[in-house]
Amino acid sequence: MQPFIYCASASRVIFGSGSVGRAPDEIDRLAAKRVFVIGTPSALGPVSPVLAQLGARVAGIFDRPEPHVPAGLAEEARRTAQALGADACLVIGGGSAIGLGKAVALTSGLPLIVVPTTYAGSEMTSIYGITDGGVKRTGRDPRVLPRTVLYDPTLTMSLPSNLSASSGMNAIAHCVEALYAQDGNPVISLMAEEGIRALAQALPGLVACPNDENARTLALYGAWLAGTSLGSTTMALHHKACHVLGGSFDLPHAEMHSVVLPHAAHYNREAAPGAMNRVARALGSDEGPAGLFELAQRLQLPRSLASLGMPESGLLNAAQQITAAPYPNPAPLSFDGVLALLQAAWSGVAPGTVT
Repeated sequence: MQPFIYCASASRVIFGSGSVGRAPDEIDRLAAKRVFVIGTPSALGPVSPVLAQLGARVAGIFDRPEPHVPAGLAEEARRTAQALGADACLVIGGGSAIGLGKAVALTSGLPLIVVPTTYAGSEMTSIYGITDGGVKRTGRDPRVLPRTVLYDPTLTMSLPSNLSASSGMNAIAHCVEALYAQDGNPVISLMAEEGIRALAQALPGLVACPNDENARTLALYGAWLAGTSLGSTTMALHHKACHVLGGSFDLPHAEMHSVVLPHAAHYNREAAPGAMNRVARALGSDEGPAGLFELAQRLQLPRSLASLGMPESGLLNAAQQITAAPYPNPAPLSFDGVLALLQAAWSGVAPGTVT
């Protein structure tokens, strides 16, 4: 066995139906008196009884999160929290809301309590991302790691089936890259493989029956494992590509992951055969990249960047950005190889197909 380093997440996790009702207790644990709430109106509606219970302790509500966290919006939210005298931040929602909460925490130091309503997984990480001038800047900082995460499957029941599927594929992408991460370890590999298995079992059922609470619970469990995998390892080509495509071309985050993942896995298949075997095993497939592509098909997700609004004329620029600076990846990065990956993803062909 290769030597490894494992660092456990410092977040407190509360999992189970109805757990959002424990948010006031978790705010008490922080001794917070004025809570700044972030979330979209659709995410905040179902938790209105909890917000009512908090009463005057809610210093203010910011309900305008945007994908990829524009720098101007992040600064506006931070200034608002400061003006309100907030001493903690309660975030309810998916990746956009959680990303905005992290951006506020990064510059204000406010502690975060997060209630995820999708399967994005960023609540379990110290990773943040802010987009400025069409370029998405990412980093890691312990200030953005939530103090408490409340996983309540009942809050995901109203998530539309297409969003459930794309958000779940986003989570699977975290697991896939954790399996071949240069700083991976046996503990995280177990969690990553189990995360893929749980999500692959749950997601088709959610598409067929969106109000299946058992499937919702299994999917949220898989998302927790995926988020932990993401937070414990360094992501590689797939996530770099998605950050470039999202920041430069404003493509929808979760759907983009569904499109790119099979092609990124194919790019790394020969350099990371053990990881691909584990992906295939978790999916119940003969081959990892093909299994990921077939799962996206079963979930009726977009399979091409073109269908998401990516201009073909932007592929060269994207390939240049993705390969401009070195970063860990199992297979050596080349401009031609990455461009071929993007061309296949743009066309929507099966991974490994020459376009």
